[in-house]
Amino acid sequence: MELKYDRKNVYKQADGNTLKEIYDFGEGYKEFLNNSKTERDASHTAEQLAKEQGFTPFSFSEKLKPGDKRYYINRHKNIFLIKVGTEDVAKDGVRIMVAHVDSPRLDLKPNPMFEANGLCYFKTHYYGGIKKYQWPTIPLALHGVVMLRGGGRKEICIGEDENDPIFYITDILPHLGRQQNEKTVGKAVSAESLNAVVGGLPTVDGDEKEAVKDYVLNLLNKKYGLTESDLQCSELCFVPAGKARDVGFDRALISAYGHDDKVCAYPEMRAVFDTDGKHTVMAVFADKEEIGSVGNTGMQSRVILDVIDTIAHSFGANPIEVRHNSKCISADVTAAYDPAYDEVFEKRNVCYINCGASVNKYTGAGGKSNTNDASAEYLGYLRDIFEDNGVIWQIGELGAIDAGGGGTVAMYIANLGIDTIDVGVPVLSMHAPYEVISKADIYSLYKACLAFCK
Repeated sequence: MELKYDRKNVYKQADGNTLKEIYDFGEGYKEFLNNSKTERDASHTAEQLAKEQGFTPFSFSEKLKPGDKRYYINRHKNIFLIKVGTEDVAKDGVRIMVAHVDSPRLDLKPNPMFEANGLCYFKTHYYGGIKKYQWPTIPLALHGVVMLRGGGRKEICIGEDENDPIFYITDILPHLGRQQNEKTVGKAVSAESLNAVVGGLPTVDGDEKEAVKDYVLNLLNKKYGLTESDLQCSELCFVPAGKARDVGFDRALISAYGHDDKVCAYPEMRAVFDTDGKHTVMAVFADKEEIGSVGNTGMQSRVILDVIDTIAHSFGANPIEVRHNSKCISADVTAAYDPAYDEVFEKRNVCYINCGASVNKYTGAGGKSNTNDASAEYLGYLRDIFEDNGVIWQIGELGAIDAGGGGTVAMYIANLGIDTIDVGVPVLSMHAPYEVISKADIYSLYKACLAFCK
């Protein structure tokens, strides 16, 4: 028995075979991430992978049986993956893992299109917590869906293929940036200035005042059948263009858009695919976490209750009893210690890159406001599972007290009477257009999720 707590570096513990597994898992994650920039993309990708694993569509009216593998797509933006086990769900409950697949981005405004001084722009409204100054001058891709008059539907993805155009938000040149430099970081770039350039070629004929806008509209109409009013019935957003890339000479890290929180969604999905079938398990890709888990695709909706109720009724069990015997991992990221910003961390109680899956007993802000604070009993239960299965993990807080704060979906699951705790991956530069994670940590989270399922 070790009397002192010793934080372990995953890479130092890994032999040659384990190191290969870590890097191979990272490659699978990068492929998933490249196809999952938005919650719609991620849910669609998960659906395709689930079908390859033999999962079939879920129905609220069906009677499930042990061995069934089901997926439920909720309004294209939220997916449930369910594998029914052999244990009595009334006594054993459901092993639930929830990660969100929405990420900070720039949504289009309802009337986004305008022309000014020979350039055509789309106006945006930022989604989630961003630092606005990070978004100008980076290549952007346009993702989403547009609904046409009469029910037609157009999927849009422009800027990801190397032959696609990208979109771009300008910034003031340093030669003329004296006034901008005198502003605080939060005010140096305003929300209303985050307008993306989408065109610069005028039509030969037509309204001279909006000749470029007319040309862009003609292009959109020819390729997609869109009119300007169709944009009012759309969900379109700008996200950073480009693929996930390895970081460093040793390729131990990955930089990409959307690690928060797809770096947790992928391991939980893989764990459901790879578990043995004893327990009934469920992985949830949730939407709207970045803006409070609201709406009918967020974790404050009752959809998760409806799914659990269907499972319970399939076996003649009381849904309340099933919920109260269920257990949940709220799979969400945490802040990794960054020595460049040492002052906002408390070194003894923070998670570190390369040191395994991160556990946050609570998140919230200040005096633990707006958080789930997991019980000692549940944390002890998970510790035994992790250590019995060789999972390398660490525990910490999001940052120093009163330095800020943040939240996850954990409190909404706990409100249903389900034991819940945050387990995830430490992230550097969280909520930036490009974040950084360790391949060792995402692999450790996969091992943690797999142990939880088994």
